[in-house]
Amino acid sequence: MATTQEAVLISAIVPTLTVDDLQKSITFYEALGFAVDERWDEKGTIRGAMLRAGKTRIGLNQDDWKKGRDRQKGIGVRLSISTPGSVDEIATRLKNAGITLKSEPRDTEWKSRAFEVSDPNGFMLTIFSEPAA
Repeated sequence: MATTQEAVLISAIVPTLTVDDLQKSITFYEALGFAVDERWDEKGTIRGAMLRAGKTRIGLNQDDWKKGRDRQKGIGVRLSISTPGSVDEIATRLKNAGITLKSEPRDTEWKSRAFEVSDPNGFMLTIFSEPAA
């Protein structure tokens, strides 16, 4: 059986999502607690953004439609986001912004709280608290 050896230290994985409506996606992630860290414009039109919450970053790119406007996004992708903060407060903030949760905050078997929400493009997110020690 093959084994994995530590060859490199990784300090972060930054997902970059291609989205249908960049501004709508930015608004969603801002409601989640992210802030725009960088943005890329082309001829006065925003084409992409890097968002940050603490040390976590998510990139968003406006779809250029070269693969067709009917291309589905978010299929088979789930982002799990850990927070030392209150999961319930984040869920409330999202609901106050008009965002429907896929599941309400609940206690988990691994001694944390979690809920699920889908972003405007169908990317699933699980927001969970860091398990109690």
